[in-house]
Amino acid sequence: MPHRMRIVIATDAWEPQVNGVVRTYQRVCEELEKQGHQVRLITPNNYKTIPCPTYPEIRLALVTANKISPILQQEQPDRVHIATEGPIGWATRRACLQNNMPFTTAYHTRFPEYVTKRLPLPINWVYSLVKRFHNAGNGTMVATNSLKNELSDRGFADLMSWTRGVNTDLFRPRKSRLFGEGPVAIYVGRVAVEKNLEAFLGVPFEGKKVIVGDGPSLQQLKKKYPCCHFTGAKIGEELAVCYSSSDVFVFPSLTDTFGIVLLEAMASGLPIAAYPVTGPIDIVEQGVTGVLDQDLSQALNKAMKLNRAMCREKALEYSWANCGKLFIENLNRAKNNHASGTKEISRPSVPV
Repeated sequence: MPHRMRIVIATDAWEPQVNGVVRTYQRVCEELEKQGHQVRLITPNNYKTIPCPTYPEIRLALVTANKISPILQQEQPDRVHIATEGPIGWATRRACLQNNMPFTTAYHTRFPEYVTKRLPLPINWVYSLVKRFHNAGNGTMVATNSLKNELSDRGFADLMSWTRGVNTDLFRPRKSRLFGEGPVAIYVGRVAVEKNLEAFLGVPFEGKKVIVGDGPSLQQLKKKYPCCHFTGAKIGEELAVCYSSSDVFVFPSLTDTFGIVLLEAMASGLPIAAYPVTGPIDIVEQGVTGVLDQDLSQALNKAMKLNRAMCREKALEYSWANCGKLFIENLNRAKNNHASGTKEISRPSVPV
């Protein structure tokens, strides 16, 4: 097995987008290059694009397998990884199959849930399509055990654990109070319908609510909730100061698969208030680093009373170095699966 490898990563999510998928691969690429691996990225920046329907901030590449195949043939990569189920993902999948190249995928986003919130399609139809996409490869990376079990029940093949990391030097407790004194409840992430933000914005709270991020629902929510402070998208030091200027992190999403922002908040010393769903249930220690409750108002009020130092301590267990190491281990396992012709496929226990 080569120590230093040529790795192609194909992703529909890349700069200037600001989201967990982009942040994950930015940091993973840094870790891979530290290990001496050569990474070639295939992103929308390489092609003509059109705005995504209902989400124009996301650009969709106009690309086919015929454009991807020459890249794979030129690079002759040791490993190929497909990050997303968009046009680049599908084109790279087809090119890999045409060239008999093994590849891995990752299940970052609850794509079926996101699609059915915007289009009148049966969710099981979309799951069937997404399962077909991933099962064509030699392994699908997932961030949490609860998601792994859920996808296994739906018949997804050869699922591989792949956790995330957090920059604990950047995201740390500070004495900043950017939003003034008094309790501050903050959310960081996309401002879109699937994030369920009105569940947070609608609950009573004796303090200030802050939304950090951009997205298609931003203007609508700014008009509807004028008492909330909307900062727009922030990155780097500015984002870190937003976290550390707050007292509790509220995560109202019911559809996320992990939530890197949860780690960033905890590293900043913020307890979490969230629903008991995939992502939070895998990261938050109930009553210690956060409170998970079907009543978000109860979760918010109880989380405010938790020890912030414990949140920071838990976040220190996560690192991007370990995330990169697991990524390479999964690539190697998939290569071995391809060579031996093995494939671990779970029998579905629910309709797909």
